[in-house]
Amino acid sequence: MNLITEGAITFETEGAFYNPKMLLNRDIGVAMASSLGLSDYLDALSASGIRGLRVAKEAGVERVTLNDVSPQACRLMEKNLSRNGLAGTVTCCDANVLLHQQHFQAVDLDPFGSPSSYLSAASRSALSYLFITATDTAPLCGAHLMSGIRKYMAVPLRTDYHREMGARILLGLAARELARLDKAMQPMLTHVTDHYVRTYLRVIKGAKAADRCLEKLGYVEHCRICGSFVLLEKPWPVGQCGHCLGKTTLAGPLWLGEIQEAQVIEKASAWEGLSRRAKKLLDTCASEVEVPMYYDHHSICERLHITPGKIDDAIERLLESGHRASRTHFYGLGIKTDAGMTDVEAAIRPI
Repeated sequence: MNLITEGAITFETEGAFYNPKMLLNRDIGVAMASSLGLSDYLDALSASGIRGLRVAKEAGVERVTLNDVSPQACRLMEKNLSRNGLAGTVTCCDANVLLHQQHFQAVDLDPFGSPSSYLSAASRSALSYLFITATDTAPLCGAHLMSGIRKYMAVPLRTDYHREMGARILLGLAARELARLDKAMQPMLTHVTDHYVRTYLRVIKGAKAADRCLEKLGYVEHCRICGSFVLLEKPWPVGQCGHCLGKTTLAGPLWLGEIQEAQVIEKASAWEGLSRRAKKLLDTCASEVEVPMYYDHHSICERLHITPGKIDDAIERLLESGHRASRTHFYGLGIKTDAGMTDVEAAIRPI
């Protein structure tokens, strides 16, 4: 018997998938569940059940459902519930079938790979919240272009800001799937960590809300020569970069709206069970400037043939010139700002 302790749970993993590298993901998931005060939660793809078990015990969620299509995994989850004195519900079902049959206050999708094949059913099932993990970052970020187009019905690009590109491609698909059901989404927390994208969405009912949500979808016109970009409401690119006159490429549709809700994140960040790394990540997400994409400080320095200075100095110059600017959790060398490339270059150049 292989017993593991994670958080407040001691559990068995034999016969079911368990990824210890997703500990940070699960820690933040428990913190978010606790801060939102959930009462009804589905872990749609449970495997060993550790995510749902921790939500039940550490976040105090009353009704937790653990689901997996594998009978062996379901027997294991029953044992793990009993071992930890918990009274959750275990269902042995194809996740899409269960999601079409029942509704849950919060639906959590944490598949191995892409969540795209579950998003339609999950959007139908989720009453108030939808949490999504995507580990197929290569298709999302443009490294596997055709796979990204097939799975997410959007064109991703591999750019200096590809990590945020992937997150917004995923959010764009979620917004469209919810809108088909007269639902809207409001992202509360979105982060890209290690090899995955994770987002926490508030679900809002109503056709008008869905219409307003869809207005936040758009496109990015990207220059492969200088790395500058322009945000577009419609897929009507100019075709030429306004900064260096290079040829541009179009990405999208993707989400151009806000991706963080500082008040919710700050409440989750105060949860006592968080590691120092998780708290730092949440605090950075809460303080990020809410503008799409970011600039790679060192990439710009390399292109300009200058020695990189301090990123914080460049951010300070942007703030002094009247722009919004901050660091970003997406990339340690990234600058988030509403400034264009010309002003970013001016802020980066040594004085």
